[in-house]
Amino acid sequence: MDFQLPYYKGTLPLHVPDKNLKHILVNHAEEYHSDRSEADIVRDALAAPIGTPPLSVLAQGKRNILVITSDHTRSMPSGITMPILLEDIRRGQPDASITILIATGLHRPTTQEELLDRFGPDIVARERIVVHNAFQPEEMRYVCQLPSGAGLSINRLALESDLIVSEGFIEPHFFAGFSGGRKSILPGICSQETVNENHSAKAIASPLATTGVLHGNPIHEDMAYAARKVGLAFILNVAMDAEKHIVAAFAGDCIQAHAQGCAFVSDMCGVDKVTSDIVITTNSGYPLDQNLYQTPKGVSTAAACAGEDGVLILGASLCDGIGGTNFEKLMRLGSPQVIKDTIEAIPPKESIPEQWCAQIYARLLLRHPIIIVTQHMDPKELERMGFLAAASFDQALETAFRLKGPDASVTVIPDGVSVIVRS
Repeated sequence: MDFQLPYYKGTLPLHVPDKNLKHILVNHAEEYHSDRSEADIVRDALAAPIGTPPLSVLAQGKRNILVITSDHTRSMPSGITMPILLEDIRRGQPDASITILIATGLHRPTTQEELLDRFGPDIVARERIVVHNAFQPEEMRYVCQLPSGAGLSINRLALESDLIVSEGFIEPHFFAGFSGGRKSILPGICSQETVNENHSAKAIASPLATTGVLHGNPIHEDMAYAARKVGLAFILNVAMDAEKHIVAAFAGDCIQAHAQGCAFVSDMCGVDKVTSDIVITTNSGYPLDQNLYQTPKGVSTAAACAGEDGVLILGASLCDGIGGTNFEKLMRLGSPQVIKDTIEAIPPKESIPEQWCAQIYARLLLRHPIIIVTQHMDPKELERMGFLAAASFDQALETAFRLKGPDASVTVIPDGVSVIVRS
């Protein structure tokens, strides 16, 4: 069977012999159709918010309004959502002073070019846009202690605002359960210390810190507490199909609206677990496949369907390289066992940036050979970190057959980020 799998800003081909292909796992987004335009879906959600008055009512009498949005690593359709969101705010408070804050978490700063690509020239020229920098302690303010014991420090703009609003999109997340909602606050606009401790080795090691799980997930619980404590008053979250088109929108209370959105995404993305010798997937193409640091998301989905010592194949452009100084240092420490032991010995309050993705990769590499399909990164760089490398899916599959035998069963998950594997 022939496939075209997401890679960078296009696709790469994959050919799987019929005798080997066991399963194809995709979400059910194609079943969710609407006669409404994407803009109308958003407007309808804002007109019927969940658990709060309309945004235009909340904005009345407010002067300094903060709108938090996703950074360049997320496919947020802000070109559609942001103008509508701003219009709704100004309907209630025409002369409001609005700041758009880019929630970078611990990612690199969003560039001017990326802002233009995300919002379009009109919003970039007209609105005040600030890019959060978690590594500027003078811009952070301490708020409280989180349920885990971590300290919550946040961008001062949040505490200086009369109203905090956020936009985002909901998809499965490999340790927070789902993206969206409360993630705009933590990790979005928090200090590096707060983000690091929220993503501590102890929290990542929890069996409930996994895709599709919110209840009992210690990472989610800290995030939700932070959002409430800071006063995130209103969210607009969307769900999207494989072509990044909005298929649903949820607006209102940061917990209630997010929960309804997560339930929708769970139904849309959930698939029954299967097991095979070789699992092939991607990290959803650009922007999520731009560096290695982002890719444990897709690989974790593949691992959920791999048998003992099953081979995982991940397509990712890695056009932006490895993706983080600390992540790179940790991945170069030595064997996966050395990496895992080193990270798990770090106390929560001494957590360092990016250790969580290295921890997850070390855990996966101890159980599975992982082949990265990339045409942008030197294969030797990947091999030094314990991976195998290939320039095409077909080349990777040949390597996998050599490892598992010519009769090995194959499962294809075209987009590993968009699927929740039910246990």
